[in-house]
Amino acid sequence: MPKRSYNKTPMREQAPEVRQHNFKEVALGYNLQEGQLEASRCLQCKDAPCILHCPVMIDIPGFIKQIKEDDMEGARKVLNRYTNLPAICGRVCPQEKQCEMVCRLGQSKKFEPVAIGKLERLVADWSLEHPEESIEITHDKGKVAIIGSGPSGLTAAGDLAKLGYEVVVFEALQTAGGVLTYGIPEFRLPKQIVQKEIDQIVAQGVKIETDMVVGKTITMDEIMEDFDACYIGVGAGTPHFMGIPGTDLTGVYASSEYLTRINLMHGYEFPHYDTPLQPAKNVVVIGGGNVAMDSARSAKRLGAETVTVLYRRSQEELPARVEEYHHSVEEDIQYNWLTSPVEYIAGDHGQLVGVKCIRMKLGEPDESGRRRPLPIAGSEFVVPADTAIEAIGQGANRVMLDTFPELATNRWGYVQADENTCATSVPGIFAGGDIVTGAATVILAMGAGKIAAKEIDQYVQNKQVTTTV
Repeated sequence: MPKRSYNKTPMREQAPEVRQHNFKEVALGYNLQEGQLEASRCLQCKDAPCILHCPVMIDIPGFIKQIKEDDMEGARKVLNRYTNLPAICGRVCPQEKQCEMVCRLGQSKKFEPVAIGKLERLVADWSLEHPEESIEITHDKGKVAIIGSGPSGLTAAGDLAKLGYEVVVFEALQTAGGVLTYGIPEFRLPKQIVQKEIDQIVAQGVKIETDMVVGKTITMDEIMEDFDACYIGVGAGTPHFMGIPGTDLTGVYASSEYLTRINLMHGYEFPHYDTPLQPAKNVVVIGGGNVAMDSARSAKRLGAETVTVLYRRSQEELPARVEEYHHSVEEDIQYNWLTSPVEYIAGDHGQLVGVKCIRMKLGEPDESGRRRPLPIAGSEFVVPADTAIEAIGQGANRVMLDTFPELATNRWGYVQADENTCATSVPGIFAGGDIVTGAATVILAMGAGKIAAKEIDQYVQNKQVTTTV
């Protein structure tokens, strides 16, 4: 038996000098031989902590064992029992903070954890290339509406269809996928992959109706009359702004608008798509999460000469995935740590020409547990910029909520739902994902969708109200 490797099997990638000029996927994936080599590193723990730290409780040792034994069909069957979106999760799930973080192999100072996410992607991509024959499912247990076709809504829809429900998904945009489609760039998550996994959910009998704005095109009263239950998974898509002087200048974007123009409206493929973005030479991105990384790396690919990320804390507090940060550095993205913008500076014609910033220092921890950034008096300086992108978070989408006052929300405007059942203040209405938690991860939203599907099944079949908030 070969000696267990200390480090993860490396994944092939586009070279930085090549990829910063295109939107093709950066990570190229394992081939079968690389996957089997990595799978051989798994200890096959009996009480595997990686399972407990996966929001959808995938049998991780189970599918990895099948890879090692060259049984990809078996690996597919294991994954299919737990997740509807494995190719997506294998690419964007923060495994390093969940399953891989508790991998027993990685607990040793000598070894890196098993590359669980990369192995999930291997199986999922193989599955997409070797589709199963469609299995006829009878959908006679009831009728359920899903509002929003992001990861939470798609997960709930897929699970409910497998349970025998007629499922209709209402999506406000013209394309399904939610944040998977409009928020995550092609170089991290190809839209072809998203569509293929959506197609597999549709093949289970799920109907997706696009251009349906609940609260405008159709009301909640109509949904409650026509369906046995409803799951709300509309996400958190309302952009936050810092509100500093000059926010209304030409060239200042919210990250959600910037990325939607690129990802959903194909702004990077102008003139083939008539949705251009304003050309930019010097771009500043405000924020330190994955959305900031996506915005900065997209700007570089659109031809910006300089892209600078301003983050008000230090590198140690950066919330973005380590992999995304490293990729950005390889792509020549610059960082100004402990820096916060205080004003956008206007040129002669009302366009952005610079960002006035102030240096910060870290004080005592705030409610998040991170040290609070404090401004240093007299430390102001200017960063030249013709485009600024604020990636500082998003709030609840109010279009539906404002037309459905019966649904209880909290002081931040998010839906109140029981974390164990996803039940809301209205019987038969369940909610989960970012519209409940605030902006979080794809896999956490999927976890809520799985919980909701199970609880909706119990609610419809037992004809009784699940405990509401």
